[in-house]
Amino acid sequence: MPIVPMTELLTCAREGAYGVGYFEAWDIDSLEAVIAAAEAEKAPVIVGFGGAMAAGAWLDAGGVEALAGIGHALASRTRVPSALLFNEAHSLDQARRAVDTGFNAVMLDTSAWPWEDAVTEVADLVAYAHERGASVEAELGRLPDAVEGGVDDSHASLTDPQQAADFAQRTGIDCLAVSVGNVHLLRDRLAPVDMGHLEAVAARVPLPLVMHGGTSFPPDEVPRAIAAGVAKFNVGTVLKSEFLAGVRDTVAAWPEQVNVHDILGSHKATDLLAAGKARMQLRVQELIRLYGSHGRA
Repeated sequence: MPIVPMTELLTCAREGAYGVGYFEAWDIDSLEAVIAAAEAEKAPVIVGFGGAMAAGAWLDAGGVEALAGIGHALASRTRVPSALLFNEAHSLDQARRAVDTGFNAVMLDTSAWPWEDAVTEVADLVAYAHERGASVEAELGRLPDAVEGGVDDSHASLTDPQQAADFAQRTGIDCLAVSVGNVHLLRDRLAPVDMGHLEAVAARVPLPLVMHGGTSFPPDEVPRAIAAGVAKFNVGTVLKSEFLAGVRDTVAAWPEQVNVHDILGSHKATDLLAAGKARMQLRVQELIRLYGSHGRA
């Protein structure tokens, strides 16, 4: 089915009191795993790729266009409603190129930028994207990052409710990612999310809210977050972890001699990446059910 606007998916999610997952892929195999999960659960889904963990030089040298080609080819033939997002672009130029090459939703990561620079460039992106039929997500506040042995919150900042309202009004964005105690890259424990602060932001911002750091977002708080206006959950770290675990288990079980044509690039059940895809698909299906979007396609 044709790719649909991300705003349409988020509006339906808010009206139906469920969340839509953005399950970040990094290549064709991981993207196939996300799509297979969404189709199995009959769930709307936001698919796509992120810039945060990719080398900026590679993205600037044609990586954005390569990802757009893969993403558009697969997303446009899904059997469930899907939007195609380029997440956390490093620069305005990358975000514009993403729109030009087939992504119908983009996000420019300005969380560490000076206030006026962020407002100006995001507003510029909104004008550019909307003219071409694409949606724009932005982020206000800065999430801490998980690091070895703990969490680095030295540069973190919670989303200020009034500033968020001003930012949304001045830029014209379609949805807003917030910092309310959620943590990027955290795998070994749950994030200390401040639900009261989330509700304070939601009271000032009439847009769909987005929760980054979905890997460590407390499952028990998902219903309350959705009730407060969160329509989109971003998940990445746990998906790569599951994929890697599947691949490692497969390699550990191999005999000393293997047929390289069966295990590399065959796209058969014997392919090195098949077990990783299967593990990742199962986790995405679990999250779809957690967010309540199963059967909503």
